[in-house]
Amino acid sequence: MSFQGYLRTIKEKTGLTPAELRTKANEKGFTANGLLKPTVKAGEIVSWLKEEYDLGHGHSMAVYALLKGIKNEDSE
Repeated sequence: MSFQGYLRTIKEKTGLTPAELRTKANEKGFTANGLLKPTVKAGEIVSWLKEEYDLGHGHSMAVYALLKGIKNEDSE
């Protein structure tokens, strides 16, 4: 699945855009200045998204990549 495919599925499942997920991550204290805090591990993001939005590992890792700055909304 392409990164854009992951983002589409995440939006369909949660109703949240990447920008809204960034806001939610910030509210949870996972990010600072728009990027993931260095102390936050991928497993924490995966657990949060599984518990609150029932996202699987792959989709959660796509959100992690967004928050970490590895990918952005325009990535393929």
